[in-house]
Amino acid sequence: MSHIPSVALNNGVLIPQLGFGLYKVPGEDVANLVPAAVDAGYRHFDTAAMYGNELALGRALGAQLEDGSLSREDFFITSKVWNDQQGYDATLRSFDDSMIALGLDVLDLYLIHWPVAGRGLYLDTYRALETLYREGRVRAIGVSNFQVDHLERVLEERDVVPAVNQVELHPWLQQRELRAFHAQHGITTEAWSPLARGALLDDPVLANVAAKHGRSVAQIALRWQIQKGIVVFPKASSAERIRQNADLFGFSLDQEDLDRIAGLDRDFRSGSHPDQVK
Repeated sequence: MSHIPSVALNNGVLIPQLGFGLYKVPGEDVANLVPAAVDAGYRHFDTAAMYGNELALGRALGAQLEDGSLSREDFFITSKVWNDQQGYDATLRSFDDSMIALGLDVLDLYLIHWPVAGRGLYLDTYRALETLYREGRVRAIGVSNFQVDHLERVLEERDVVPAVNQVELHPWLQQRELRAFHAQHGITTEAWSPLARGALLDDPVLANVAAKHGRSVAQIALRWQIQKGIVVFPKASSAERIRQNADLFGFSLDQEDLDRIAGLDRDFRSGSHPDQVK
């Protein structure tokens, strides 16, 4: 079992740097994958209202707590409000629905899934997150898929600095400008699609670095993000791949490796650009 380190968010809350992503994981698979992830050392699980598996995750976590070897405090759970539930009152209702599904009293991290700026609601949505935070119903709040201009408006018009911004990020999309803005304002960067949905697994530079370290290409890409201080959560559909993705802490990339990977940035997106999500 891997020991996964934590990083401190801007309010002091600790978040495991490696988590398990549940995007597109069917509810019927969650019951098997969550125990496999826990056995591999994962304690951080990332879901969302849109994923349709909050109920399955809540049941799987409940099963993990039954024998008393783990407690609720051992886990870090993230969920997100979906686009059609944005706005102050709708967000509060969506949060209540998520908590019922998850079977939790307090959520560790709650995010706005996309800015959908054309709707003009993300500031009211974030105000609802601030209410939940002040009421102690969530330990930290943040955003997902926000660009610099969206973050600037939140910082100008709201009171609580987002703890995280979760964005697509991998060696082919390194998001340097956005990461620099995060660092300037104490916002932790989280990476979704850290393997570009598998597109970069045939990259020859990553393959060469992987051969040098006796590791897989996926492990090299994930280790690069760990060394950059990014919180990352790959998804996997087998116990073996789950274990492999967690085995990132027995080696390090050297400066030559980091320099070579820095040259791979090509602004390649495997998912949607935030401006395209309406």
